[in-house]
Amino acid sequence: MISKNVTLEVDGLNIVGQLYLPDKGIPYPTVCVCHGIPAYKPDPNDRGYPLLAEMICREGFAVLIFNFRGTKTSDGNLDILSWTKDLKAAIDYLYTLPEVDRLHLSLLGFSGGAAVSVCVASQDKRVSSVVTCACPAEFTFITEVDNPQSIVEEWLSGFRQVSPIRCVAGIAPRPLLLVHGSQDEVIEVSHAHRLYQKAGEPKQLIIIDGGKHRLRLNDEAMAAVLDWLKSQCQN
Repeated sequence: MISKNVTLEVDGLNIVGQLYLPDKGIPYPTVCVCHGIPAYKPDPNDRGYPLLAEMICREGFAVLIFNFRGTKTSDGNLDILSWTKDLKAAIDYLYTLPEVDRLHLSLLGFSGGAAVSVCVASQDKRVSSVVTCACPAEFTFITEVDNPQSIVEEWLSGFRQVSPIRCVAGIAPRPLLLVHGSQDEVIEVSHAHRLYQKAGEPKQLIIIDGGKHRLRLNDEAMAAVLDWLKSQCQN
């Protein structure tokens, strides 16, 4: 396995990531991983997304992980609408690599990153399939503010525009897998059912019995995701 640092420039900002490549058999089916909105204190015992990337890479996939603007070592402020630009730039980058199998370029998104993945994939036909984990159908925390010209209103407007329930049908006829925990404490499992009903075929819904919001840490969920990604490479 080879790992190398990646820096993408988007809107004059440095978007920092890592690319993982298996050591033979190019071109590789590829997975672009999209993290969620940071909401937890760092756990020193959790290796985070690099551990997930290594697990997927060991199965023969090229894997890109990156930090959306406003998170960790990437520049800028957290802006969910601009996250769509960051993801498009990541896809652009992957599409230039000879190691990437352009017929098998999947997005794997978690929570807020899943929402961004759905919206970008609905418009970008270079994406061959999409996996969402704990994806919101829409961002329900959004409320109106008194001053419609305020910075806060502009920021909230981005969350209104990144609306998976309005975009998800656009993924078809490319395959979609929705994974959600039955006990998700952040995004109720009803969001997954709403998205599934709205999505076109082919689609699959997996509810992880007892699963919480952080499905990256759930072995059953990640095993199901990996099995599904591998099945797409046979098509």
